[in-house]
Amino acid sequence: MMIKNIKWVVKNILIGVVLLYVTNLLGIDFNISIPINIITILVVGFLRIPGLTVLLIISKL
Repeated sequence: MMIKNIKWVVKNILIGVVLLYVTNLLGIDFNISIPINIITILVVGFLRIPGLTVLLIISKL
């Protein structure tokens, strides 16, 4: 049970890192950049696309 939870958290963290990296890579042309740190990784990792959208909106304010 504990191993399953750890795998789920690690998977979500990896997804968050990949989504942030791809967004920053594709966002170079549009002057979009989201810092990659533990908070943004967790937000994007657990909320996925809605979390990424919120961070993009916040970064443009």
